[in-house]
Amino acid sequence: MRVLAGDIGGTKTHLALYAVDGASKLEREEKFVSKDYPSLLEIVKLFLDEEKEKVDGACFGVAGPVREGKCKATNLAWMIDVEELRKELKTDAAWLINDIEADCWGINALKEEDFFVINKGEKQEGNRAIVAAGTGLGEGGMYWDGKSHCPFACEGGHVDFAPRDEMEMELLRFLKRLHKHVSYERVVCGGGLYLLYRFLTDMRLENPSEELTAEFALKSPASVISEKALKGQDKACVRALEWFMSIYASECGNVALKFLALGGVYLGGGIAPKNLKAINPETFMKSFSAKGRFAELLSSIPVKVILKDDSGIHGAVQYVVRLIAQTGR
Repeated sequence: MRVLAGDIGGTKTHLALYAVDGASKLEREEKFVSKDYPSLLEIVKLFLDEEKEKVDGACFGVAGPVREGKCKATNLAWMIDVEELRKELKTDAAWLINDIEADCWGINALKEEDFFVINKGEKQEGNRAIVAAGTGLGEGGMYWDGKSHCPFACEGGHVDFAPRDEMEMELLRFLKRLHKHVSYERVVCGGGLYLLYRFLTDMRLENPSEELTAEFALKSPASVISEKALKGQDKACVRALEWFMSIYASECGNVALKFLALGGVYLGGGIAPKNLKAINPETFMKSFSAKGRFAELLSSIPVKVILKDDSGIHGAVQYVVRLIAQTGR
């Protein structure tokens, strides 16, 4: 069986073709800059142009809510329709799922060395969660049914941002001038890191750098800030990245409580693995567990960073194999 798997995000679209016969063997993969194409369908056509054999099944993890086989991508001007993809692939065995749900399906395909451990915690049965900061902020869960973990999608990254102190209340007022609704995604994402830097410099809490302003015009501001912070070359960048990780940790703790994710919380997306040096486990867990009477419970939860960027691809393959076995398509 040949399976086409996709991980579709606001920044990149990753497609991979697998031969599945018990085990899954990667045949070919390619990554595309999402915004350079008018639709996912165009990328799929381009990717499969050289293929002569039939694709037996496909699954695409998309950053956005999937409703009745359709998804308006959150950070892309794309409307994705699974029926159009099925016609192009000439198979009914094609599905759209949320990208973080795909990551959840892929967790079991990862090895111990594919994680960076922030908190070892206690080995305990229970739900799990993924909180993934990248172009946006994706969240998803894995419900423990007593035998296995059952992934489900959510859009928790779009809940109201909750300030924890006076400075974050000022940050909220600052962000309200830019956006009607200030969600955690507005703060805990690449663009959010830049907004934290802007707040610090606009409010004269740190001095802005003319050199950085010039670099922002040439490269992604978030990548510039991360680079300068990790090298300790700019105080405002260092402070912005530290603050970002603190808010990220706090939201991970929020998700852990809402999902009662005793089985573990995983940090997905591209930001955490690229900024491991900025993650101090003790400091991270202080923000993660600062939830009053539930601090002790939260400190018992394993917290890990997913280091591989293809967990969603593995999850999409698993999803196809499972659905074909169930439906006989």
